[in-house]
Amino acid sequence: MTYQLNFPALWPYLPELLAGLLTTVELTAMATLMGVALGICGAAIRSGKTTLLSRIWGLYVEAVRNTPFVVQLFFIVFGLPSLGWKLTAGQAALLAMVINLGAYSTEIIRAGIQVTPKGQWEAGRVLGFSRSQTFLRIVLPPSLQRIYPALVSQCIIVMLGSSVVSQVSFEELTFAANLIQSRTFLSFEVYLVTTLFYLLLSVLMRQLLLAAGRRFLGSQG
Repeated sequence: MTYQLNFPALWPYLPELLAGLLTTVELTAMATLMGVALGICGAAIRSGKTTLLSRIWGLYVEAVRNTPFVVQLFFIVFGLPSLGWKLTAGQAALLAMVINLGAYSTEIIRAGIQVTPKGQWEAGRVLGFSRSQTFLRIVLPPSLQRIYPALVSQCIIVMLGSSVVSQVSFEELTFAANLIQSRTFLSFEVYLVTTLFYLLLSVLMRQLLLAAGRRFLGSQG
């Protein structure tokens, strides 16, 4: 028995796939910006003196890094409403991705900060900068330059993990693919096209982020 491929049957559903792809791009863009910003804040907290806040942040990082993303998502979607905090599927998906990327990027950025020569901190004091000004103007840029390729890879991992949010009925690319498959029963064709979309998105995202790194940070990645 041979299987007859029927890609033309997917043509009427192309707008739905593209709409799902656009939603994935928008979700990823917001999660990347907010997650990296959260990671920078976390790295600054974790790189200073040991305080109650740094310990709490450390617990948050360990909790996220040692639990599945899907469990984190379900906790936000189904657990938080029990505490009176109700979110839409889109809000829950974005929050879960930001929290996840924030934890991982905290440790990635902190690794770059830890190898920063102490002389850079001293140079900031000599120039009359506060600790926060020294961090933002002198320490952070070269630290980001060192770890930028790893940070880009983590952002792409989070983008690929966004496919999980289809489990809470958020209408991104995987949700659209599942819906089309249930209507057409063309599993091979639907998921092959979806795989190619994710592959294309990963390649483009990597190239765009690396180009931005070379432009603004002088990264060689």
